[in-house]
Amino acid sequence: MKIKLIPLLLLLIAPLITFSQDGLPVYTDYLADNLYVIHPSMAGAAPGTRIRLGARQQWFDQKNAPNLQTLNVASRITERSGIGGIVFNDQNGFHSQTGGYLTYAHHIPFSFIDSELNQLSFGLSAGIIDSRLDETQFNLENYDPIIYGNILSATYFNMDAGVSYHFLDFAAHFTVKNLLYQKRLNYTEEIESINQRKYLLGASYAMGTMNKDWGFEPSFMFMHTEGTQETSVDLNFRAIKRFDGGRGWAGLSYRRALDTPDFEEGLGSKGDAMQHITPVIGINFHNFVFAYMYSYQMGNVTFDNGGFHHLTLGYNFGVRQDKYDCNCPNVN
Repeated sequence: MKIKLIPLLLLLIAPLITFSQDGLPVYTDYLADNLYVIHPSMAGAAPGTRIRLGARQQWFDQKNAPNLQTLNVASRITERSGIGGIVFNDQNGFHSQTGGYLTYAHHIPFSFIDSELNQLSFGLSAGIIDSRLDETQFNLENYDPIIYGNILSATYFNMDAGVSYHFLDFAAHFTVKNLLYQKRLNYTEEIESINQRKYLLGASYAMGTMNKDWGFEPSFMFMHTEGTQETSVDLNFRAIKRFDGGRGWAGLSYRRALDTPDFEEGLGSKGDAMQHITPVIGINFHNFVFAYMYSYQMGNVTFDNGGFHHLTLGYNFGVRQDKYDCNCPNVN
């Protein structure tokens, strides 16, 4: 069953997506050497300073189509301390979120050899999110008591906390997003769920050695939303080709929901799980980073045949290439 996009559909689904997705959404842009965007413990995990600018867009021919812009900076400021900051703008139909986070991370090395990666990291982010609903374009000819015809907004505070561990070619991450229970009012002045907590658990292993041209990195990430009891898993694979001055890489990510909601079709009902497949390509050339990914939704229930385009641009300051004697692309 294919559902074509219409303005009414955007209006109907925007509040549903909004109240289940608070703060910076979790997509697959972390695969673009950008793990800090979802894990606060990765702020300053690598030497130097890293800047990443991301843009995500769907349905270029539709006004108010879903889109996201992010800018994040992470830096190692002392031997054991890192800081970071993220600002974002997330729009879906007539609803939008803007916000920012500040992060402090503490890194504990366990090796006495500088070139050997063995590091435990803790990170804490504090953020403010402003949520808005623009009703100025609504049709007010037919009276509706919940439509005011202006811009409604509400501001919330929350925190994220996480831990990461790197040992040579292996890395593991655990993050709790929206750590605090917040009493939030929706646009009709009714209290929404105070629990927007989300758990992220991921790991990766980079295969190959430093004296080989090719490397391979399988990884996964589990995501669980406590309030709605939604769970999904990302299965990822990247192939990395080294060359003088940098490396190029290409991969594939598959996201699938582990819960299967039922929907009506004809005289019966059937289940269908959310599924996204995302090819990704990128290049690190000297201090510059470029990555592109395209997320395509599969399954029996989709909003449109089109997918999401996501572009990431980055620059690294003071980052020493291959500081560690390991095939660890997210840190080297």
